[in-house]
Amino acid sequence: MSLAQLNGHRASSAELAPLAFAGYAHFTAMQVRGGKVRGLDLHLARLRHACLALFGQAMPDAALLAQLRTALQHSPADCSLTATLSCPAGEFAVAAAPAMPQLLVRTGPPSDGPPGPLRLLAVEHERMLPSIKHVGEIAKTYYLREAARQGLDDAVFLDREGRLSEGTIWNLAFWDGQAVVWPVAAMLAGTTMSIVRRQLERLGLPQREQEMRLADVAGMGGAVVMNSWTPGVPVTRIGAIDLPSAPAFLALLRRAYEAEALLLP
Repeated sequence: MSLAQLNGHRASSAELAPLAFAGYAHFTAMQVRGGKVRGLDLHLARLRHACLALFGQAMPDAALLAQLRTALQHSPADCSLTATLSCPAGEFAVAAAPAMPQLLVRTGPPSDGPPGPLRLLAVEHERMLPSIKHVGEIAKTYYLREAARQGLDDAVFLDREGRLSEGTIWNLAFWDGQAVVWPVAAMLAGTTMSIVRRQLERLGLPQREQEMRLADVAGMGGAVVMNSWTPGVPVTRIGAIDLPSAPAFLALLRRAYEAEALLLP
């Protein structure tokens, strides 16, 4: 069962039609299990930050949560949920004044992501406004399909300095044999990545940050990608560099992720 709700009520086709071309918008995606969500505070902070940056005004958390609850009341206990905020005034025009954004909530079947392992094409690309999870990013699909054309599974981005940043819809993490290594570059701070990082810290498990270039990948003992679907899909190739499977690394990431409480919106 899928649901589309706009500003707290079931959206009609007439209301949804203009949103099909709404490129000036941002969103967050989450997996709901038993009607509960991990990292709810991180999702709210992401939406608040992006609203202020794009629209100059953020929907109050209480109002946003009320609309999420309404959507979940009419959805299965286990589902995928996407909350997208856009400006009613549309785009391609100068905003006259800060305007309260409108919220589109969609739910659909739950997902745990692909099992992997994945082989990633390394391409030079930097996302516009990388700290915001915005819509309409054609490059993500373009490079995914280019990777598939070359017989690979997905793509990962290198910035102009040659640093690995993020994947098409993923954050990256590496294992050096002792600690989780997080790449340093301009990127989206994924909610799952943020959950894992704070739980690793709480559990006293080692992690560090490092600028990661392709030459550095060869010295790693494992790599994963993660997003709202999963805390870890194994990666066994980046560019021309093969990586070992690292089941203990995956288990560590899942342990940290599952230490985060599931909360009711």
